[in-house]
Amino acid sequence: MSTHDRSPASQPPSRRRFLGAAAALSATLAAPSIVGAQARRALRVSVGRQPYAAGNSPVTQHMMAQRIFERIGATMGYDLTVDYRDYPSALPMVEAFISGNLDFGMWGNTPIVRLIAQDQPIVPLTVGEGHLRFVIAVRRGSPLRTLQDLRGKTVGALLGGDPYNALSQILRHELGNGDPRAHGITVVNTPTQAQAATIPTGMDAAVVIYPAYLKANAEIGTTGIMNSFGYTEANYRGPAGEGAGHLIESVRRSPFFPDGYYLHRSFWVTRPAVIRDHAPMVTAFLMAQQEAVAELAAMNPGAVSELVKNYWGLPPEQGGLVVQDDVLFKRGWCWPTEGDATAVLEISKVMVEGRIIERPLAWAQIRRAFEPCVPMMRDAYERTGRRPDAAAFEAQNAQDLRGLPVWDLQRWRDRT
Repeated sequence: MSTHDRSPASQPPSRRRFLGAAAALSATLAAPSIVGAQARRALRVSVGRQPYAAGNSPVTQHMMAQRIFERIGATMGYDLTVDYRDYPSALPMVEAFISGNLDFGMWGNTPIVRLIAQDQPIVPLTVGEGHLRFVIAVRRGSPLRTLQDLRGKTVGALLGGDPYNALSQILRHELGNGDPRAHGITVVNTPTQAQAATIPTGMDAAVVIYPAYLKANAEIGTTGIMNSFGYTEANYRGPAGEGAGHLIESVRRSPFFPDGYYLHRSFWVTRPAVIRDHAPMVTAFLMAQQEAVAELAAMNPGAVSELVKNYWGLPPEQGGLVVQDDVLFKRGWCWPTEGDATAVLEISKVMVEGRIIERPLAWAQIRRAFEPCVPMMRDAYERTGRRPDAAAFEAQNAQDLRGLPVWDLQRWRDRT
């Protein structure tokens, strides 16, 4: 982040007093809701996104096209230059973030757990996307029909990422143990989803996110056994039935049901220094996220997917399926809840089993991570006209895990 201040701090004392008095008079005469162009602070802000993933892709595309962040930032006193950066996965974004070269990033709860466990300066913000469908994919004509058929086989998955964690949770509830090694399964790291979706030579199956799966299904016939929502895919043949769309009963044992076997949530994050130095700008970012989500949720899902067809490579009818899955568009809002934060806690337990971290996070650690954003989150929620009422956060008939919003963090019950 770089700034170009237009303040008189470097002027002699007498000059500063004069300018300060003039500024005070100007502020008194001006309407409080209007920030004049000359009073705005020029600020360059970097925003990392993953356009090949799910909900964050059309949201940021819409923000860019409509200059939503810049427009709202102007009302908060900033002349923003927003540097949107495309990343293929979380890892390079995390590296830029830790080195101080990225102000806002969007990634899944696995790297968030790592950074909190390492006491790195990170603040989770809004939900960036969630309820992404992960498919256990196989080649066309594969003899592998059920998860049990993966015993002794080789499976591709992004190690240390959501695809691997989704696989672990499916194994836990369907086969009784979340460690692939307990079933003789060899996991091979697949850094990109495009690669995983091809089921490369040497692999029998792979864990693939839904956008990449749909594209590979149409182009090369990649098919699937089951998905992380707990339903069968086209190549399935077993106790639940034959073909796609049958509920696999073991998903009901998952603590994340009805979300599925895996509570997938990705968050926008920032650094405490950004909040400390530019709290109104952070509020503007939160408001811009909510405005974009609300506007896209009101659109036809296929039309939303068309905004990112250069990335997803899907026709509207298929891209619309990805949009309909995403928790952002199911809800119509991006505000994080107690249930969303639970994803971070539970994945930390899985990561201990996978020997990625030494001990699971305590609920107090997660609360502390969210705490710096509470004032800005409440401010953004109250300022925006596109907001859910209080009852929506704890709706009993919701198809996703919710709970109290982050600005009621003090009322979150201990989940450790």
